[in-house]
Amino acid sequence: MALFLLSRPNIVNIPKAILKQCKAQYRYISTSKTRHSDHKDLERIRNIGISAHIDSGKTTLTERVLFYTGRIDEMHEVKGKDNVGATMDSMELERQRGITIQSAATYTLWKDHNINIIDTPGHVDFTVEVERALRVLDGAVLVLCGVGGVQSQTFTVNKQMKRYNVPCIAFINKLDRTGANPLRVITQLRSKLGHNAAALQLPIGLENNMKGVIDLIQRKAMYFEGNFGEIIKLDEIPKDMLTETEEKRQELIEHLSNVDDALGEIFLEEKTPTEADIMAAIRRSCLKREFTPVLLGTALKNKGVQPLLDAVLHYLPHPGEVENYAITNKNEDEGEKVLLNPARSNEHPFVALAFKLEAGRFGQLTYMRCYQGCLNKGENIYNARTNKKVRIARLVRLHADQMEDVSQVMAGDIFALFGVDCASGDTFVTDPKLNLTMESIHVPDTVVSMSIVPNNQKDRDNFSKAVARFTKEDPTFQFSYDADNKETIVSGMGELHLEIYAQRMEREYNCPVTLGKPKVSFRETLVAPCTFDFLHKKQHGGAGQYARVIGVIEPLPPHQNTQLTFKDETSGPNVPKQFIPGVKKGFLKMAEKGLLSGHKLSGLCFRLQDGAHHIVDSSELAFYLATQGAIKQVFESGAWQILEPIMTVEVTVPEEFQGTVIGQLNKRQGIVTALDSNENWATVTAEVPLNNMFGYVTELRSATQGKGEYTMEYSRYSPTTPEVQEKLVLAYQESMGILPQQKKKKN
Repeated sequence: MALFLLSRPNIVNIPKAILKQCKAQYRYISTSKTRHSDHKDLERIRNIGISAHIDSGKTTLTERVLFYTGRIDEMHEVKGKDNVGATMDSMELERQRGITIQSAATYTLWKDHNINIIDTPGHVDFTVEVERALRVLDGAVLVLCGVGGVQSQTFTVNKQMKRYNVPCIAFINKLDRTGANPLRVITQLRSKLGHNAAALQLPIGLENNMKGVIDLIQRKAMYFEGNFGEIIKLDEIPKDMLTETEEKRQELIEHLSNVDDALGEIFLEEKTPTEADIMAAIRRSCLKREFTPVLLGTALKNKGVQPLLDAVLHYLPHPGEVENYAITNKNEDEGEKVLLNPARSNEHPFVALAFKLEAGRFGQLTYMRCYQGCLNKGENIYNARTNKKVRIARLVRLHADQMEDVSQVMAGDIFALFGVDCASGDTFVTDPKLNLTMESIHVPDTVVSMSIVPNNQKDRDNFSKAVARFTKEDPTFQFSYDADNKETIVSGMGELHLEIYAQRMEREYNCPVTLGKPKVSFRETLVAPCTFDFLHKKQHGGAGQYARVIGVIEPLPPHQNTQLTFKDETSGPNVPKQFIPGVKKGFLKMAEKGLLSGHKLSGLCFRLQDGAHHIVDSSELAFYLATQGAIKQVFESGAWQILEPIMTVEVTVPEEFQGTVIGQLNKRQGIVTALDSNENWATVTAEVPLNNMFGYVTELRSATQGKGEYTMEYSRYSPTTPEVQEKLVLAYQESMGILPQQKKKKN
């Protein structure tokens, strides 16, 4: 039997002889002697994100990680029952609601490795926080609930990891909960997400009997003892689990052999791979995103966290193993990709990406990731988009809402600057002649809009400040003015998203606001291609205008129905190239508000094929106006339809309410796509139009005695029903005064 003290030896009574032996075998971290921001070699750095479906235990897991690594002295619960709350939930609203709203960054040390961690929200309304975190991270921990398994938001997180090619390891959490089944979750990882996944551990007991885990590679049982699970006891595998251990170890080797040539040869030769062989194969295949190692535990009960930290060091990449590219000419479509050098030296020019903005106590706080070179306090950097010079007066590393000043940052570091005027996604360099810019961050379209008005007109100034700050920080929170209805509109990813910002306006700016009824962001598109031939001519007195555009507007495929594309297919001198930008601007301007229902145009391809110009009277403005006239022409002659956002809705209820829930979703024009039952609980997955989902939470709770829960996330845009389309068109025509307002019938 071996006993290991993993950290914090001062909080348990351990004999000095054992403590001395533990120190000799294991390096523990002392917060009093260690600066967590000290620079390490590139191989000793990990940049990871912790992502998952809502309420899978991400923040609780991060709290344990910080505790075991000596970063914090006490652990607190997420919902703040002790009036403190989790370290990473620094916002008061987060502690009250028990959810993560903003991604929070921290850094810590584990076995002499510097780990930068970003804890991300799970709720779909704050998905952009996950998006920009994964954009700058090298690896990720995908947390899965041992009961819920792969849920709706897990699909979104998985898609984001795939978009940015982020390797991940999976951690099945909450194995202490009733109904926990890690084998079922691993099966879902393979079938639903398409991962080549296998467990590196087996649980010793489940639910209330969860005692520890079996390490399949070392063939050892691990028990987590002490007041806070800080002592790991290695023991022999229980006799009744020996057969299962060997079976699962063989399964792990088979899954690895399918994707790793070196281990595959050992397997085919029927040799027994060593522990080092297996670990090396896991690392190689994990970095290529060909294998997902799965670890087990329960963060709330302090079991399985330290092996997860070891797995982060063993299997996730350091910054030098990840290829990051910048683009020349500041044009992602035409520029050439340049591979950045992550070596931690000043031999290469500094390149960093601003991925998040936040209003701090000393002005705007800009989160950055350094990809190349190093930056010292006092140096100047340039915004690659605006060419503005910024002098670095202060460099900080972040620990939730706390910060530590540093004099230098190097490639691979995540840091922050104060007082930098920039936008999310801007690139910063020390040499503006490089003409480099980083690939941008994907920002999803908004799906819900609400009218917003301050309760007190005297608060207009504070309201303007709040809107300016929040729209700058969060690209999915948008603000506009509807001139037709004379009201201000805010748009976001969901009702909760907009409600949170309304509450923040009251708390942080003392500006109470009233939100109107939610409005769905519909879209307008063509059913079939439609040609146009429009002549714009004004040649009576003064400067003349002359432009003719000929071409076709056609619908894009369904999977691209949220996009707009412009193609210049002209040849010859009929439409001079200097006027093409005017045509494109006219198309995009008209796309902001369609003439059918007043919603944006999407899913269209504008193909300019020919035209005509006048040697004197043609201009970019003339072609801009001609294009607008052409689109109005297409509105009159083309067949148009309205698209609406379809949401993936996942409802979890006791089995006896399954029929009731399916009936509710059918009534809301939902299509049930999956049914799953587990330990007297049923999960119903359906696709439902967002316009039909308002008020569903009240109906669900009343029908299930308060036991039902649901999550909802955007899936796609799809044509709406003729009845809804007719209703939207009539409402728009009435608001524009095209049709007489129908008089209300008197009672």
